[in-house]
Amino acid sequence: MTIERRAPRNDDVAIRITHCGICHSDLHMAHNDWGMSIYPMVPGHEIVGIVTAVGPDVTKYKVGDKVAVGCLVDSCQKCHQCTSGHEQFCVEGATLTYSSLDRRDGTITFGGYSDHIVTRQEFVLKLPDSLDISRAAPLLCAGITTYSPLKKYGVGPGQKVGVAGLGGLGHMGVKIAHALGAHVTMITTSPGKGDDARALGADEVLISKDADAMNAAAGTFDFILDTIPVGHDVNPYLNLLAPNGNMVLVGAIEPLPSVHGGLLAMRNRTLAGSLIGGLPETQEMLDFCGEHGIHPEIETIKLDEVNEAYDRLVRGDVRYRFVIDIEASRPAT
Repeated sequence: MTIERRAPRNDDVAIRITHCGICHSDLHMAHNDWGMSIYPMVPGHEIVGIVTAVGPDVTKYKVGDKVAVGCLVDSCQKCHQCTSGHEQFCVEGATLTYSSLDRRDGTITFGGYSDHIVTRQEFVLKLPDSLDISRAAPLLCAGITTYSPLKKYGVGPGQKVGVAGLGGLGHMGVKIAHALGAHVTMITTSPGKGDDARALGADEVLISKDADAMNAAAGTFDFILDTIPVGHDVNPYLNLLAPNGNMVLVGAIEPLPSVHGGLLAMRNRTLAGSLIGGLPETQEMLDFCGEHGIHPEIETIKLDEVNEAYDRLVRGDVRYRFVIDIEASRPAT
């Protein structure tokens, strides 16, 4: 369909989109699985492209810059959360990149499955030259979703880290934890994913269905990043944590089965959650990935293949993220 983008405001950056990642949340939003969707909808919050115009008050970017836009395009910029760099928790409610209402004019925000986007400069990020613009898009969601808790809990050298679930989030968790210097174990139900996990940077693979292996590993992990995208029993994973260990959920945003309090209290373990990151931390993540040469593993598609990609997402048939090549999808002129 044809959509209208606003003319750049004084503090806006206009971006020609080159690539946009497909996040599993796009599928949930398209189907209104969470009861919050606004239609008509243009999904996409993993956006990279080239600046084509800037408003007169813009100081951070110029025409020709390589930039990125993630899950947010606005917030109040005044509350404690915003001024602390946690715009995702804006007390007035952050404005999502799509299926949200623009806080200035009330129009529906449209995402990155499109030709271009116009966004206020505070919510535009610099894409390091060392990152391949054709591969970088999933960093804007999968990258920051995994980077944020790994950094918050101080993951680094000398620590044993588990990543549960090898998908779009899990494969980025392995790469980033490895780059941070941790000893990384991929925890998976699928023995067939072992070779992939090691190629991504995992030092070991633990099969969660192997009761003997799980018992042998009990109490040995400093940190576990749980990227499993559906409700599941977290108790076997909590039992893997050493005393004072931390486990963070980033995948399942739905009810979980009962958690055994003894697994937490008797070993001073922590079970927590994490949601993307603010703008400063997202820029930090992009710079970190640029410095360490970290790119998502992707399959590139064109816009007319999105429906097929959604069907494959449901089946888990992607290694490990779809990226729409918007440039290649433009009509011939």
